[in-house]
Amino acid sequence: MKKLEIIIKPEKLEDLKEVLDTEEVNGLNIVNIMGYGNQKGIVKKYRGAEYRVNLLPKIKVETVVAKENADKLIDKIVKEINTGNIGDGKIFVYDVADAVRIRTGERGKEAL
Repeated sequence: MKKLEIIIKPEKLEDLKEVLDTEEVNGLNIVNIMGYGNQKGIVKKYRGAEYRVNLLPKIKVETVVAKENADKLIDKIVKEINTGNIGDGKIFVYDVADAVRIRTGERGKEAL
C-alpha cells in the first residue's frame, strides 16, 4: 500500500476530489495548511505599498491506495491538477506497512 500526501492550491480541491472519485479512492483526509515552496511566497500591493506574503494557503489531502494503483493515480492527478504555474503543489509517496479497520479487524488492502 502507498500513502499519498497531496499538497495543492485550494481552488484545485474539487478537481482533485473528482479525480479521486473516478479512480474509486475509498477515503481521504483534507487539511487546510499554510506554506511556501520555491517561490518563497508572493509580493502583493495594498494602497500603493508592496508587502511580501510568505505563507500561502494550501490544502493537504491524504489517502492510502493499493500499491498497484498508485502510479496510475499519481499520473492522473498530475495531468488534471497541473496549471503550468509555480505553486501547483507536490505529491509525497510513502510506503504503508499495514492498515487495520477498527470496526472489523480487517487488515491490509481489505481495510481500505
